[in-house]
Amino acid sequence: MIYLNGEEQELKHKFIANGAKAPDFTITTSEMKRLHLSDFKDKCIVFNIFPSIDTGVCATSVRRFNQMAAELKDCVVVCVSKDLPFALSRFCGAEGIKNVITASDFYPGDFGEKYGVVISKGVLSGLLARAIVVVKDEKIYYTQLVEDINSEPDYMEVIQVLSW
Repeated sequence: MIYLNGEEQELKHKFIANGAKAPDFTITTSEMKRLHLSDFKDKCIVFNIFPSIDTGVCATSVRRFNQMAAELKDCVVVCVSKDLPFALSRFCGAEGIKNVITASDFYPGDFGEKYGVVISKGVLSGLLARAIVVVKDEKIYYTQLVEDINSEPDYMEVIQVLSW
């Protein structure tokens, strides 16, 4: 269960588990390019998943992962939300974000469903929960579902996981 201001925000499906095979997906970058799991072959992927770029905590997580991504080898950080690609592009341009890929799950919208992060109950219904998923060799290597949507993910834990 996840919460926003103490209120339950139920997930539509079970959050993806460590060790599972990473499902293919289609997301759209801020440059309007469609991406799939196969586009990241031979790379580690860190998915920074969040409800909306236009909230303080979500914007902060993209900034932090942008800083982290500059130091990661053989890893790509993909920031995924239901925001339109245009909003993601606007944010990245204004903030000078260049080290991460921002991507929209708005259309076709299968990433959140397949990874179990679509909120189905509560004021954020239809948006994505705040979570981190690390994929390596098409396998779910690490997951972090942030219980309180108003909280940032545990960045240090992610860094620790990536120091294999």
